[in-house]
Amino acid sequence: MKVYKSDEIRNVVLLGHGGCGKSSLLEAMAFASGAINRMGKTEDHNTISDFDKEEQKRGFSISMTTYPIEWEKSKINVMDTPGFFGFVGEVEEAASAADAAIIIVSGKSGIEVGTEKAWEICDKFDLPRMFFVTDMDVDNVSYHDVVDALVEKFGKKVAPLYMPLREDGKLTGYVNIVLNKGRKFTDNIKWEECPIPDAAEEYLEGYRDEMIEAVAETSEELMERYFEGEEFTPDEIRNALRTSVAEGDIVPVVMGSSLTGANVTSLMSDILYYFPAPTDCKCAGVNASTNEPFEANYDDSLVKSAYVFKTMVDPFIGRYSFFKVMSGVIKGADVLYNAEAGSEEKPGKIYVMKGNKPEEVEELHAGDIGAAGKLNVTKTGDTLSTKAAPITFAKPEFSKPYTYQRYVVVKKGDDDKVSQAFSKLMAEDMTLKTVIDSANSQALVYGIDDQHIDVTVSKIKDRYKAEVALETPKVAFRETILGNSDIDSKYKKQTGGHGQYGHVKMRFEPSGDLETPFVFEECVVGGTVPKNYFPAVEKGLNDSVQAGPVAGYPVVGIKATLYDGSYHPVDSSEMAFKTATTQAFKQGVMEAKPVLLEPIVNIKVVVPDSYTGDVMGDLNKRRGRVLGMNPIGGGKTEVVADLPMTGVFDYCTTLRSMTGGRGDYSYEFVRYEQAPADVQEAEIKARQEEE
Repeated sequence: MKVYKSDEIRNVVLLGHGGCGKSSLLEAMAFASGAINRMGKTEDHNTISDFDKEEQKRGFSISMTTYPIEWEKSKINVMDTPGFFGFVGEVEEAASAADAAIIIVSGKSGIEVGTEKAWEICDKFDLPRMFFVTDMDVDNVSYHDVVDALVEKFGKKVAPLYMPLREDGKLTGYVNIVLNKGRKFTDNIKWEECPIPDAAEEYLEGYRDEMIEAVAETSEELMERYFEGEEFTPDEIRNALRTSVAEGDIVPVVMGSSLTGANVTSLMSDILYYFPAPTDCKCAGVNASTNEPFEANYDDSLVKSAYVFKTMVDPFIGRYSFFKVMSGVIKGADVLYNAEAGSEEKPGKIYVMKGNKPEEVEELHAGDIGAAGKLNVTKTGDTLSTKAAPITFAKPEFSKPYTYQRYVVVKKGDDDKVSQAFSKLMAEDMTLKTVIDSANSQALVYGIDDQHIDVTVSKIKDRYKAEVALETPKVAFRETILGNSDIDSKYKKQTGGHGQYGHVKMRFEPSGDLETPFVFEECVVGGTVPKNYFPAVEKGLNDSVQAGPVAGYPVVGIKATLYDGSYHPVDSSEMAFKTATTQAFKQGVMEAKPVLLEPIVNIKVVVPDSYTGDVMGDLNKRRGRVLGMNPIGGGKTEVVADLPMTGVFDYCTTLRSMTGGRGDYSYEFVRYEQAPADVQEAEIKARQEEE
């Protein structure tokens, strides 16, 4: 592939609901540009973007894919992303490297929740955007209904650039509203001019009036000419649209078909004309050696710097770090410096990735996207630069995983294999993490939702030939006491020769501090227990609080006071006093009104206003206490509640079902509270049965 200058590049991310046709659109773009000689289909498992076995098995995209499209002496770096919400981390990685977005909307399905999520992603990453209404080749699909719905949902900034032309229910061409001319398809890629049918005039006049009005608002000069009734030239309209699209004031709507490729050539030309080149964008980092700002701004005359936005680890393809050149020109022979790792990297070769096929290139200019293999220490979010000018760029904020399940290694001896598999998958996916919960002797995997975790487990089995089983996780209960007790505990054992003797008298009471397992005090008078045995008593307490006598959970909030006891000059030992203390602790806790404490989280649920009642009702069923509702704009409300940790499990699935996928939530641990009697009884019984 030839080398492209910064102003010849466009970086575009495809967004939209799952199944709306993003991968098919990339396929059509590649075919129309001549990059491939036949179009694959998702159902045939032969598209250029869904190459992973897991994607082919499930029939939808799981990972982000990059593919460079050469069109009109320019290069469009297209990033295809998953549409299902569990893989939002892949979407965010792609959006962090994009300069603009195309939101695909199915003409059959109209606006879906994934369309709304795509818009929010564009807002989060401040991306100019364009709608592509696909499925226009399907009979009875109404383009006008979709446009009206987009305007109603996202405002009058939505402006169609095209209108479909139909004959006998089939898509035969389109009207270019900017040029006010008709086009008739000679095949799905090529067209010829044709008259605009009378039937199209009704909608065309309205769409064109709205477009001209939007164009007039871009400058005082155009506004004056508009009021004077003067016509704008096509070039004036296009230039004004280009400025407004880049600033987010206008969101164009184009149309065609992902499956047949109809009007895809116009889409690619519109990408080049209306979307900004990297040279039109701003980006800044920090020089780590001087702490001074570094205005990169995709200037290829400055020092080298590149931001790593994605890591791919595949047992067959290898490991590749995807990067966007932020300044300068990157070459394969360059020695690059990772300031965050404090280490040099020597890529040797650099590539552009065409799906899963790397193609070596000589160099990449600022604003371009490429990949490097075998980088030793570089991770997603790192910056590569030079040691003389060590630059770092801010890392984007990725979605935090809150759904979790317990995982168990199925086959003995596979622990290391599973650990390495998770490590490689987490290098790829910023929204996946594992946690070892030592308090409950369990390993947990966190993901965006259950589907995300399920796909992860399937990858471990298929890619890394190891198997894990998912189970309901244990909740981290705690034990404490509400009352007082006074215990006399003696440990005496005679086995011939030296025996064992330890005797303690101890008081147990609540300490009032549930953050600390125990507080130990001694007030022994007269040396009934020698001072050299006090550490043994404290060690006995420390061992005892690890697993309480009620249900085997860690103990917190206890004050233990050693006030008396006795010893034997020959048989007493540290072990004997430790054992006596352990016995005293068990008896003391059981006589001091022991209770189970459950973890409480503060949960924040963001939903459209119409769902707040359903959300509060469900939180109440989960024993939650609603603390308040905060309007956050955009027709959404944040519901804040305190919720037992037991109510968090499966909440993602319930919330999605309840809100049609429009609800989001986050939570953080805040404190422990005494669990209700029925919850305590059920938990104690479950632990006894488990043992």
